[in-house]
Amino acid sequence: MSKAIIGRKAGMTQIFAENGKVIPVTVVEAGPCPVVQVKTAETDGYAALKLGFLEAKEKDLNKPELGQFKKANVKPCKYLKEVRGMEGYNVGDEVKADIFSAGERVDVAGVSKGHGFTGVIKRWNQQRLKETHGVGPVHREPGSMGSISDPSRVFKHKHLAGQYGVENVTVLNLEVVRVDLARNVILVKGAIPGPKGSIVTLRTSVKSK
Repeated sequence: MSKAIIGRKAGMTQIFAENGKVIPVTVVEAGPCPVVQVKTAETDGYAALKLGFLEAKEKDLNKPELGQFKKANVKPCKYLKEVRGMEGYNVGDEVKADIFSAGERVDVAGVSKGHGFTGVIKRWNQQRLKETHGVGPVHREPGSMGSISDPSRVFKHKHLAGQYGVENVTVLNLEVVRVDLARNVILVKGAIPGPKGSIVTLRTSVKSK
């Protein structure tokens, strides 16, 4: 059975293993996530759970959004997400941080940090042009766009300057180092997508051995 929980990235730190080895970890404030809706194959065509995260004020939600929480008799939540593969939950139940345990492998999905409009060096890791006579005046430009006579156009998907970041990114097969149920915290080894305070989803790894 697959497991998943919604969390908020709090930042990175390090802990020490029993052998004295330093382990870099990302602190994730995970749950508690109330079950707002249980979808089944008979009623919706597929099985899934709709989880909520972070309490919200009623005045911040419109009537359709508020209606589903009142129907489920659950406090309004700021974020909602569907997860598949989780069974045995009913409307009103809570998914807490102890759904995972130390040593398990998870996939973490989130939105990457935005960098705005950037050039080809930062966005695509291209090299600078030569800083010699006859080159320039700009040394960070993308360089040649292609031949003049043939094909007389720029091919699609050429690496050029533009928006960098703010993309859906999933990091696979990360290890859960520690779970603190009292603080609703999960420590994940390594880095995960997004800036501090961003919303992430932890789910059972699909590629772990």
